[in-house]
Amino acid sequence: MDKRNALRAGAVTATVTLMMLLSSPAMALTRDDGDDPGSGLSVAQTLGLYVLLPIAAFVIIGALAMVPFGGKDRKK
Repeated sequence: MDKRNALRAGAVTATVTLMMLLSSPAMALTRDDGDDPGSGLSVAQTLGLYVLLPIAAFVIIGALAMVPFGGKDRKK
């Protein structure tokens, strides 16, 4: 029974991967009605948006999560 489930999972994975490869990228070349893309991002804007902003959000959330524990002495 395990061999059959593994074969089924492999077939489903292969089929889904094939469908994803064949569908999306080719359709990106065709413009839709009302499609109005803006100007592209510079390298600095891209790094800021996709690298620096998530790191800053992680640091801020981490700092806010540590506020309740602050500088309390944990020795009891």
